[in-house]
Amino acid sequence: MKAKNRKKSTRTYLICFALVLVFWAVMEIMGNAGMLSSKTQGLLIPICAYAIMAVSLNLVVGFLGELSLGHAAFMLAGATAGVVFYNGAGLNMHQVPRVIITLIIGAAAAGLFGVIVGVPVLRFSGDYLAIVTLAFCQILKNVLSTTYLGVDSKGIHLAFDQGSFRLEPGAKPLIKGAQPISGINKISPNIMISFTVGIVLLLLTVAFVLNLMNSRAGRAITAIRDDEIAAKSIGINLTRYKLMAFISSAVFAGLAGVIYVLNLSTLDFKKYDYNLSINVLVMVVLGGMGNVPGSIIAAALLTFLPELLRDFSQYRMFIYSIVLIVIMLFNQAPAFVQLRQRLLARIRPARSGAEKMQEKADGSYFEKSGKEDE
Repeated sequence: MKAKNRKKSTRTYLICFALVLVFWAVMEIMGNAGMLSSKTQGLLIPICAYAIMAVSLNLVVGFLGELSLGHAAFMLAGATAGVVFYNGAGLNMHQVPRVIITLIIGAAAAGLFGVIVGVPVLRFSGDYLAIVTLAFCQILKNVLSTTYLGVDSKGIHLAFDQGSFRLEPGAKPLIKGAQPISGINKISPNIMISFTVGIVLLLLTVAFVLNLMNSRAGRAITAIRDDEIAAKSIGINLTRYKLMAFISSAVFAGLAGVIYVLNLSTLDFKKYDYNLSINVLVMVVLGGMGNVPGSIIAAALLTFLPELLRDFSQYRMFIYSIVLIVIMLFNQAPAFVQLRQRLLARIRPARSGAEKMQEKADGSYFEKSGKEDE
């Protein structure tokens, strides 16, 4: 059984990394050959960012089985914290350490908010997480829209109304209330270099999620998803593993926020609302709950599709919605499921009768998980 799980995890690793690396190689070749339009080049970083968001959200929704509707808030927290450092203390740093530290700060800030939201909420079951994360998304956006932050020779100035926010002449405010934060330098003038950074972060996210889910902690997380009562009865600490998945998801959402805003060069708080969270959730559902390669493909598809339909301005969202419905129905159609199973059967090595009997004799999932966690 362990050998079978090892083969399955190795196959998933290979599929994910092959998808990402082939996509990167094709875009690099086409970009260097001048075959990519400016519109397509502008979508490369968003694809990486949304793929990171979808894979990380799949950790909570697909593997843990909890509904989170505030993933955009963690993206916003990471983007804001990263930009404040990037335009502030990191302004005079060399670009490479500046970007690395910005990414770390963005991830840490998102993880901190993940702790603040997750600790009180994940102790309960049901729809509490969905309600609280949805509210948190709106609260964070509104609070940042009324925040004024700047630095001058007298130190740091923080205010929540424009009248009491006074900086010395010539000092640059870092956050200006509801006004978008502009003047953010890109990672590199060459979009393909920024794209490579996004690909590296996506590979890091995929590697972390797959390693986590193939570990003892990952088995505990899926056990909680399958049956909380049974998982608790065999000694699995529900709160601990729920927090592990939730905070990890928030951290990578923060990374996505940083790479996304450094590509746009502008941070507009209004764009990080529940609509963005719903879009990422659609990517997870479309790609398959608990399916990491599917999340990557769905993120790329749903990022490209609206832009491809932009010429049909009047009917763009209508066509987009119809395509989503068709894909979802096609994905669950019996004929397509059978076709997918036949293809997977050709890829997987045939199991002998002895292996199948041994699989049945190995016992239940929870019994094995319980022995490992004792």
